[in-house]
Amino acid sequence: MAPNQEYALLCLENPLLDIQGQGDAALLEKYGMKPNDAILAEEKHMGLYEDLLQNHDAKLIAGGAAQNTARGAQYILPPNSVLYIGCVGRDKYADILTAACKDAGLRTEYRVDDTQPTGRCGVIITGHDRSMCTHLAAANEYKLEHLQQPQVWEMVEKAQVYYVGGYHLTVCVPAVMALAEEAAAKNKTFILSLSAPFIPQFFTAPLDQTAPYWDYLIGNETEARSYAAAHALDTTDIPTIAKHLARLPKKNTQKPRTVIITQGTDPTVVAVAKPSETGDENADVDVKEFKVREVGTSEINDTNGAGDAFAGGFVAGIVQGKTLDEAVDMGQWLASLSIRELGPRWVLFTLHYTFSSFYAFPLA
Repeated sequence: MAPNQEYALLCLENPLLDIQGQGDAALLEKYGMKPNDAILAEEKHMGLYEDLLQNHDAKLIAGGAAQNTARGAQYILPPNSVLYIGCVGRDKYADILTAACKDAGLRTEYRVDDTQPTGRCGVIITGHDRSMCTHLAAANEYKLEHLQQPQVWEMVEKAQVYYVGGYHLTVCVPAVMALAEEAAAKNKTFILSLSAPFIPQFFTAPLDQTAPYWDYLIGNETEARSYAAAHALDTTDIPTIAKHLARLPKKNTQKPRTVIITQGTDPTVVAVAKPSETGDENADVDVKEFKVREVGTSEINDTNGAGDAFAGGFVAGIVQGKTLDEAVDMGQWLASLSIRELGPRWVLFTLHYTFSSFYAFPLA
C-alpha cells in the first residue's frame, strides 16, 4: 500500500448518537436489560432515551461502533485517511454526528433519510460496565444504491482496506457483500467485526455469507462463544474457537485469515491460518496470546467503546502495513486511552503511539 494514500480505509456501519448516563441494577431491570450487553430496542425500551436525558445526567456522544473505530483509526493515521459510510436522519442529531466526525478529521458520506430520525443508542453505565440499547431508526435505512452512486463508489475503488461492523448485517447485507466481493476481486483487505453476541446468534446466515471474505475477523470472548454456540462447536475455549474461525473456507487465497479475540483485561488471542490451509478442518493454525496494556482501576472512567477503540488502533496498523504484533499493540494502546474517558473520545489526547515491550507468546 502506498504510504499516506488518501482515504485508504473505508468503514461501513450504523451511525448513532449515544445517550450515555449513569445507572444501576434497578434501571437495567426496569428496561429488561443485562449488565455488559448490547441489544436492539423493542417497544418496551423506547422510554429509556428520555429517561437517561431527564434523570441520569446523560451525555450526548457521537457513536455507532464502526464510526467510533473510524474516528480512532483517523486519530492515528495521516489526515484524510478514513471515510465512513452509513445512514442518518435529517435532524439536529445528524448535525451533531457530522460535527464530531469533522472535528476528528473523519470524512463522512451519509445517506440522509427523510422519514426516520437519526439512530440512538442508550448506554447505561454501571460501575465499569456498560449496557447498550440501540434504536436504529434512520441507520436501518441504508441502501446499496447509495454505495453504488458514482461519487461514493469512486471512494470504494480508492480504498485499500474495508472495515465493516457486524451490526450492519441487520441493515443492508447487499452493501456488505459488495465491499467483500470488491476486496476479494482486487486483493484488497476485508475486515469484519462480530460486534455483539446477538449477531452470530440471530443473524447467523448473513454472518456466514460474509465468512469466506474475512481477511481479518475481530470480536470479543462473549461474541466468539456466541458464534460457537450458534454453530454447535461444543466448546467455550477461546483459542479453539479462534482456530475454527481461522480455518473456515476463504475466497481470496492470496491472503491469510487472521482472527483476533479480545478478552477485556485477559490476553488477546490471535489465530492465523495460511491461505492454503483455510477450508481444512485439521490444518495447523498459529495461535498467540498478547497481554493487554495495564490501566489502573482508579484510571478507568468508562469501558464503553473500548472494543471499538481497539479495532481503530488495530485497523490503523493494518492500513500502515505494520506487523501483526504491532497492529495488535496499537489496538491495545488506543483502547487504553479510550477507557480513561467518557466514551471513545481519545481525540482529547495529544499522545502518539510507541510500540510496547509487551509479551506475545505462542499457544500450543
